[in-house]
Amino acid sequence: MKINDSKTPASLPVGDSQTTAGKRADKTGTSAVSPAATLKSSPMSAQIQALQSAMASSEVFDANKVEAIKLAIADGKFQIDSRKVTAGLLETVKDLLQTRKN
Repeated sequence: MKINDSKTPASLPVGDSQTTAGKRADKTGTSAVSPAATLKSSPMSAQIQALQSAMASSEVFDANKVEAIKLAIADGKFQIDSRKVTAGLLETVKDLLQTRKN
């Protein structure tokens, strides 16, 4: 079987200002237009960055609750509520099945 390489690799379009700036950078060693100045982000990108910032500033878990559970386990007083575990497991399965349908 012979593979025909008829497609060329995709490349990003280069605007006139970037081409000119690139040529100047080759000659003088400095660029008049920085790549960061021409970079534009989408609204979705801004939302993702805001979400990342919010997540970074919030705690992942409640340290006091974890400590209380550790003490209860160490004292032999920790009891597992099988109804809560079952409900949580069923909810997780429902979520997984729902995302699989979409």
